[in-house]
Amino acid sequence: MMKLRPFGRTGISISEIGFGAWAIGGSWGNVSEADARAALHAALDSGTTFIDTADVYGDGRSERIIASVLKERGGEKPFVATKMGRRLEPHTADGYSLNNLSRFVDRSLKNLQCERLDLVQLHCPPTEVFYRPEVFEAMESLVASGKIQHYGVSVEKVEEGLKAIEYPSVASVQIIYNIFRQRPNTLFLQEAKKRGVAVIARVPLASGLLTGKMKTTTVFDSEDHRAFNRNGEAFDKGETFAGVPYEVALEAVEQIRRLVPEGLTMSQLALKWILMEEAVTSVIPGAKNAEQATTNTKASQLEPLSDEAMTVLHELYTTKIAQYVHQRW
Repeated sequence: MMKLRPFGRTGISISEIGFGAWAIGGSWGNVSEADARAALHAALDSGTTFIDTADVYGDGRSERIIASVLKERGGEKPFVATKMGRRLEPHTADGYSLNNLSRFVDRSLKNLQCERLDLVQLHCPPTEVFYRPEVFEAMESLVASGKIQHYGVSVEKVEEGLKAIEYPSVASVQIIYNIFRQRPNTLFLQEAKKRGVAVIARVPLASGLLTGKMKTTTVFDSEDHRAFNRNGEAFDKGETFAGVPYEVALEAVEQIRRLVPEGLTMSQLALKWILMEEAVTSVIPGAKNAEQATTNTKASQLEPLSDEAMTVLHELYTTKIAQYVHQRW
């Protein structure tokens, strides 16, 4: 049975395992529409009530597939979050104007075939945006217009998350949080909980590293960001393998492997580790097929991790991983 958690102070509750819809849009190698649809169906069949997408995933492909699948299923709709801002060229703080944001919202409304967007998140904007109250006033005006129900932000850095939650209308913050990126738990998660802000944990499996299936010899499709963005060539380096050098991460994965209880996958252990923090509202692993989606949702049913496992994972981070990521994001 999928567990639900309150989405901050909105009065809405969502599944603690959501569906991250980046992979069904693009930049993860070739994912056929049939596999994309099957993955989404499987997640929804397993009790997922939260979907996270963005207008740039496959240039709208992800949003359009979601709309089609939800129309096909009918019945009660899940809570669908999208993001906007990365369509800007150049991607600068000045581009985050009411006019541009309105255009992006209209495009997502069309792609998602709905009259109002459940949640719109600023999509990892430049840090300067978080110091411009007029951007957040523009988002409030879009709420007032009836085009969006709630708004939040997706951030690269803890600093940006802390700044964002100073704005009283920010409903949620999406941030990278996983075994390899533990810094949010030193201050940010507690502050978000105190203010009633929902937290969406993204990149929970460190771009697949925490599935335990990757090797030094693994080859990625040229269209896969794990091939072309390892050093931040296309977007923030932290979005690929959580910013940890690939070989370093693979060594850490072998230590984590010893902690995986019999009958579980490493992915499920990694997702459950995130859910041990009650300030997290939902974790959004991606899935390229139905099997991955179903396996991910089962993490909601797991028993809590042992104190010993939590201690070992914290020590692994502080001794092996933190030097590469802790001060950077």
